[in-house]
Amino acid sequence: MATNDESMTSLKDIIGNLFGDGGLPFDPADANIWKVWEEVVGLVISESAQPSRIKNGSLRVTVSDPIWLQELEFMERDVRKKLNTRLGRKAIDRIEFRLGPN
Repeated sequence: MATNDESMTSLKDIIGNLFGDGGLPFDPADANIWKVWEEVVGLVISESAQPSRIKNGSLRVTVSDPIWLQELEFMERDVRKKLNTRLGRKAIDRIEFRLGPN
C-alpha cells in the first residue's frame, strides 16, 4: 500500500496544535483538588462523593447516593468557596454533581 507524504501530518505539528500557545491544555495545579477534597468536605461526605474531573472551571463530582446528591446540590456554593479558598485561587466556577459509582 503506497502512502502519500503530502497527506501525512508531522508529529511536531500535531503536538504543536494540541498545546496551541505552548502551554498545557489544563492547569496542573487543578490536581490539588483531589488532594484537598477530604479536608474541605470532611470524611463523611468524601466517602460518598469524589471529584471525577475538572474542565474549564467546572468540577464534576461523582456521588454514590441520591440523598447525598440532593444535599450536595444545596451545598454547592459553600463547597466551591471552600475549595477555592483552600487552593488559594479561583479554580472552580461551578460544581456539577452526578450520580454514579465511587
